[in-house]
Amino acid sequence: MSKGNKTVTITDNDSGKQVELPVLEGTDGPGTIDIRALYKELGYFTFDPGFVSTASCESKITFIDGDEGRLAYRGYPIEQLAEKSSYEETCYLLLYGELPNADQLEKYKNIIKDRKMVDEKMRRFFLGFQHDAHPMAMMVAAVGALAAFYHEQIDVHDPVSRELAAHRLIAKMPTIASWCFKFSAGLPFNYPNVELDYTADFLHMMFSLPGRLYQASPTMVRAMDLILILHADHEQNASTSTVRLAGSSEASPFAALSAGIGSLWGPAHGGANEAVIKMLTEIVESGNDLSHYVDRAKDKNDRFRLMGFGHRVYKNYDPRAKIIRQVCHDLLKELGDDNPNRPLLETAMELEKIALEDEYFIQRKLYPNVDFYSGIIFQAIGIPVSMFTVIFALARTVGWLSHWMEMMSDPDGRIGRPRQLYTGYAERDYVDINKR
Repeated sequence: MSKGNKTVTITDNDSGKQVELPVLEGTDGPGTIDIRALYKELGYFTFDPGFVSTASCESKITFIDGDEGRLAYRGYPIEQLAEKSSYEETCYLLLYGELPNADQLEKYKNIIKDRKMVDEKMRRFFLGFQHDAHPMAMMVAAVGALAAFYHEQIDVHDPVSRELAAHRLIAKMPTIASWCFKFSAGLPFNYPNVELDYTADFLHMMFSLPGRLYQASPTMVRAMDLILILHADHEQNASTSTVRLAGSSEASPFAALSAGIGSLWGPAHGGANEAVIKMLTEIVESGNDLSHYVDRAKDKNDRFRLMGFGHRVYKNYDPRAKIIRQVCHDLLKELGDDNPNRPLLETAMELEKIALEDEYFIQRKLYPNVDFYSGIIFQAIGIPVSMFTVIFALARTVGWLSHWMEMMSDPDGRIGRPRQLYTGYAERDYVDINKR
C-alpha cells in the first residue's frame, strides 16, 4: 500500500473547516480514501450500509475485479490454480503467501494428515444433537467445541501457536464435516485414511460403509477438489468479515471460525447452491415445460427468479463458473443414465443452454455462476442438499484462517468497532409507572 500524492478534500459547510484525506493505492483495484482523520478533524462518521464501499482492512491474500470477472489468490489467477494446482497446494499458498516446492508441500501434507483425527469424546458430543439437526447447526457447534480441547495451547499473539491452530482446523474440518453427514443420515462415523489425499479422504469418510470401502473415481475427486479450490477464499465477504471481527477481540480461532460458519449458513451467502437444487426440483416436479419458468424469470412482475445465475460481485461471467463447467459435464457423462437424479441434471443442462444462448440473459449478463454448477456436482455425487453449505465451509476454512492470521499479525490491528447513524429518541426523562 502506498500513500501517493493524491488527496480528497472534505469541507464542512457549517464551520468552514476542511480536512485533506489521503488516497491510498493498492497493487490492484480502485484507490481507497483514508477516512481515519474525518471524525478526529470534523467529528463525522461515514454511512455505508453493508460496508459495500468501505475497505475494513489492508490485505495481501485475495483480489477480485467484479467488472472484469477476475479472481486471484496471492496474485495467481484462479484459472491457473484450477488447472495446475490442488486444494492442498492452494491451502499452502493462501496460508504462507507463496507456492510450495515439492519438499514443503510434502511436509505440509504430512502435518495435516497427522492432525486429522478428532478427540474420541467428540463422538459423544454429536450424540447430543436432535436426530434431524441441520448439518450446519452441528458444524457451528462442533468447531466451536474444539476450543474446549485446545484452549491451553493457543496464544493468538504467538505465530507458532496460530500456525498450529490453523493446521488443526484445516486437518479436522473434513472429519467434522463427514460426521455431520453421517449423523444426519443415521450412519456410523468413519475415521480418516492417511493413505488418501485430502479430497479423496473426505469422500471416503462421507461414503464408505462398514465392509464396503468407497473409492471415488478420478473425475469425482477432481470435481470435488475443484470445488474446494474455487471456494477457498473470496476476499472480504460476510463470513470472512465475521471471522475477522470476532478474531479482533482476540477470541479463540475456533470461536472465530464458528462465528464465520454461522454467517455462511445464511441463504444470502452460502446457501445459494441449495437454492439452485430446490429450483430445479420444483421445475421437474411441476411437469411444466422449462420455457414456462424462463418466461416467468423474464416477467418483471413475477417474483420467480432463476437461481444460480448472475452474481453480486461479478458483473461479467463468474470466472469460477467457466472453470467448473467442463468438469461438471465430464462428471455427468461418466455417471451416465443410471444416476437417480438424471431428470434434475438434464433440466439443469437444458437451462444452462438457454441462459448461454438467449439474448435476454446475455444482455443482462445473467450467466450461470459457480453455485449453479457446484450444486449440480454435489447432486450428481449423491451429497444431500443440507450438506452443500457444510462443504462450502470446509473449503473456505483456509481462507478464513489466512485472513485471521494476517489480521492477528498486523501490529496496527485493533478490535473492530463499527459506528452507527443513531435515529432513535433524543434524550428524555423517565416517567413513573403510575403517570404513564
